[in-house]
Amino acid sequence: MGAKARTARSSSAVASLVDISARLSEEVGNMRFADPVAYVYNPLEYAWELHSQYLKRFGEGPKEVVFLGMNPGPWGMAQTGVPFGEVAAVRDWMKLSGGVKAPEREHAKRKILGLDCTRSEVSGARLWGWAQGRFASSDAFFEKNFVTNYCPLVFMADSARNITPDKLRAVERAALGEACDRAFVETVELLKPRIIVGVGVYAEKQAARLCEGMGVQIGRILHPSPASPIANRGWAPQAEKQLQDLGVL
Repeated sequence: MGAKARTARSSSAVASLVDISARLSEEVGNMRFADPVAYVYNPLEYAWELHSQYLKRFGEGPKEVVFLGMNPGPWGMAQTGVPFGEVAAVRDWMKLSGGVKAPEREHAKRKILGLDCTRSEVSGARLWGWAQGRFASSDAFFEKNFVTNYCPLVFMADSARNITPDKLRAVERAALGEACDRAFVETVELLKPRIIVGVGVYAEKQAARLCEGMGVQIGRILHPSPASPIANRGWAPQAEKQLQDLGVL
């Protein structure tokens, strides 16, 4: 059953977020990508139960701040369907639960285990760890904040090496971007944030490009990836300072 068929249309904010995600899943799920992309995971499809729970539980708008990431990591959203979806944060802090299916084609080195995954997504552990330390509960954080990704797909080479959306062929980026652009603009129009905070340079650029003329402030925090030497020197204090400078905290 397709994502759209699973989702009843509704005029409510939460149901609309679910509908946006369902349409995006269906659109990108029909796309094909050439070498060096050998595997494509769509967690909006196989982790729909957890993803839709996340939207329904925490997506009621309007929001003050929308944090925007690039695309899922292999041990985070790829496992849980939640942006930066570190398993412990999703299960224990957000209190989400549910089953996750296997992708249609699964790489032996990137098995999808859902909430049973024991690998840690460092970026997600850092971002959600900061949120847990700063806010009394997940409900307190999501009262004014929301976290989403620009692109919902995971791209991998035959070796299981991660391929980011900006490394796709131009024709593939264009088709993917059309669907992702539309979904993000609809999300912003729905949640009406005062500021969009790009988690990293790529996300900030997408937000600035798409929200020009919408009267939304655009900012950026350091990406929490362990591949960043700067982020490895105390990501949370640096992100906290950047958010203070943006007037978010």
